[in-house]
Amino acid sequence: MNFNKNRNRETAVAGQFYPSSVGSLRNELEEFFLNEEEVDSTQPLRAIISPHAGYIFSGQVAASAYQQIPPNKTYKNVFVIASSHRYSFGGASVYTRGNYETPLGEIVVNRKLGKELLASSSVFTDHTESHLYEHSLEVQLPFLQYRLGAGFKLVPIILGTNSAKDCKKLAEALQPYFTSENLFVISTDFSHFPNYEDACQIDQVTADAICQNNADALLDTLEKNKKKHIGHLATSLCGWTSVLTLLYLTENSNIEIKQLAYKNSGDSKLYGEKERVVGYWAMAVYKKSAFSISTSEKHEILQLARNSIAGFLGKETEKIKRTTKSKSILDKNAGAFISVYVDNELRGCIGGFAGEKTLREMITRHAVSAVNDQRFDPVEPIELDRMTLEVSVLTPLKKISSIDEFELGKHGIYIKSGFNSGTFLPQVAEKTGWSKEEFLGRCSQNKAGIGWEGWKTAELFTYEVAIVKED
Repeated sequence: MNFNKNRNRETAVAGQFYPSSVGSLRNELEEFFLNEEEVDSTQPLRAIISPHAGYIFSGQVAASAYQQIPPNKTYKNVFVIASSHRYSFGGASVYTRGNYETPLGEIVVNRKLGKELLASSSVFTDHTESHLYEHSLEVQLPFLQYRLGAGFKLVPIILGTNSAKDCKKLAEALQPYFTSENLFVISTDFSHFPNYEDACQIDQVTADAICQNNADALLDTLEKNKKKHIGHLATSLCGWTSVLTLLYLTENSNIEIKQLAYKNSGDSKLYGEKERVVGYWAMAVYKKSAFSISTSEKHEILQLARNSIAGFLGKETEKIKRTTKSKSILDKNAGAFISVYVDNELRGCIGGFAGEKTLREMITRHAVSAVNDQRFDPVEPIELDRMTLEVSVLTPLKKISSIDEFELGKHGIYIKSGFNSGTFLPQVAEKTGWSKEEFLGRCSQNKAGIGWEGWKTAELFTYEVAIVKED
């Protein structure tokens, strides 16, 4: 493969790992996502782990990972981190020579950021050859194009190292970019070439180790996997350096790693040979919620809100089973916003910040107000059976002196100027895809009524939210 005149990295494995024609590729991607349910996570997505085999084997699993990206979400940059199958070299190569291409079109590479990375640490190198034929990075790109469109810049990184120390250095260099404004895609397959049953077992062990969010625990598990002497097992984690880099990024932060979907090549309807298989996991990396709320507390929160509304509308209420927890979240001082939906359409959203009242008192008060939100038609008694509730539990307000302290997707914002004030819950950013500037500007203008740039001279407060919602 040669560079074109713009020194773009052209497609290398289209027609082998995935369809080379635009129509066939789009149809295949569409079919994958049709089989996935829409995700409505209350936790900000930070990274996904996705397989890199041919789509006929791992495409459906990969779609499970990419489905975690919220609808309408935009990212400034998407960092795709993949381990090299062809070259061995120290550190990692970041591509800065041009853009990447797939049958779906050209993806803009953030060459400026790439060059900054090259200058920032000796762990980065300009090993262009490692990008030319590497499939593990390329196969991720059509999924990104399908899910995000063209509104992001790519930072393509290929690891040539087999050193854990290099992975740690790489994580240190990437740490400033591991924010809600960027998405990280970690490309890896799991076990290579054991039989079907052994693959299922060893891949579960490895996935569980990853979910511990501890780099040393993963390294220890991979070493133990080798000593099990499983027949034909060449590796239990193909892109282990890429995953290890991720864990060095996340292990000391408030992160949760979730297992989403698993298959191996033996599950392929056309080529499902069971004696020698390759394993595939889809996983997602989320920022944890601000509160730890038990299942019983969630049930009580929702039932309290529903009973308050039903009683106000003259309907019978169900007896609430009080949690036996001695220090229930409902008895703590906390803010709450109640969102009311009828037939999945918003019909009210009202709440308040933590003060002297307990969460139990806040829910009882604001649930009734929410069904009478003057911006919407009031909820009628006959609509109760079609009503669903979402309760946002708020941490106390924290005053900030700079928007650098505000993290989009993690924090809600409260803007106060004189007698004017307004707030946006953090989930507004996930649902709208707004940038930090849009989020602040719209809250300042539409909620606080002090103009698009009014937040720049106003008092700013942040808070975090844990969301409890009915199915």
